[in-house]
Amino acid sequence: MFDIVIVGGGPGGLTAGIYAQRSRLKTLLIEKEMVGGQIAVSDVIENYPGFPSISGAGLMEKFEEHAKGLGLEIRLDEVQNIALDANVKVLKTTEGELRAKAVIIATGAKPRRLGVPGEKELTGKGVSYCATCDGPFFRGRNVMVVGGGDTAVKEAVYLSKLAAKVTLVHRRDGFRAERMHLERAEAAPNIEFVTNSVLKEIKAENGVVAKAVIENLKTSKAEEAPVEGVFIFVGINPTTDFVDVDKDAGGFIKTNQLMETSVAGIYAVGDCRTTPLLQVATAVGDGAIAAHAADGYIETFKER
Repeated sequence: MFDIVIVGGGPGGLTAGIYAQRSRLKTLLIEKEMVGGQIAVSDVIENYPGFPSISGAGLMEKFEEHAKGLGLEIRLDEVQNIALDANVKVLKTTEGELRAKAVIIATGAKPRRLGVPGEKELTGKGVSYCATCDGPFFRGRNVMVVGGGDTAVKEAVYLSKLAAKVTLVHRRDGFRAERMHLERAEAAPNIEFVTNSVLKEIKAENGVVAKAVIENLKTSKAEEAPVEGVFIFVGINPTTDFVDVDKDAGGFIKTNQLMETSVAGIYAVGDCRTTPLLQVATAVGDGAIAAHAADGYIETFKER
């Protein structure tokens, strides 16, 4: 019987592990792929306090070293589902079953890919899914933003303050973004709107993004645009299918301010929960709050 099982080894999960270990709780962290999560694939992070410039992998290595230094057990495994045996949480994994008093879900969310040629190969080499993270690297350059919702339009406005030109590509006539965001985009002199069009291919030169192929859906005409960055905002998919708690329409876990879900003793942190900002800094805060709340829950825990 563990006090806490943390599912997910990104910044939120590792922070929860650090706080749980400091509280002397018997804790296990389970990670399906690699410790560090999505942020570990970022070439450079410049907005995490205390580290003016560090690679995503480098920052997550420090998180992992800190957690392991406190004795956190980390296991590569996959949680398939979570059931309840009275108040005990029973986690079915590919390696067997685990029992815990409390569970912290920190499985994050993955950007939705378009699946066009060049996208996967050039991710981190000009293709990005986070303007806040990578926008400063494209200062004074031409970039393209793909998407038509709030995130795409807001990020286009953000990038317009850094890039020489921003081409905003959307497959429909109109945008789904709020009017306020659209007004700001329309007021930016260096944002060009390209509607009824889709991104078909991303081309490279010398191993980095150099061109984007855009097809007009009305005329079927394809054109190449010279760009050095392509930012894709067509949604994200939370990794939450394995747990039965209340979720919003997008599958993100609903929590209160203590990171509590609809099931007592199950918490959610970071990008897998409904949150207004997807950043390392916010995931870290979530992890600390969840571990503290879980500690209080465990003090009053009864199996039956």
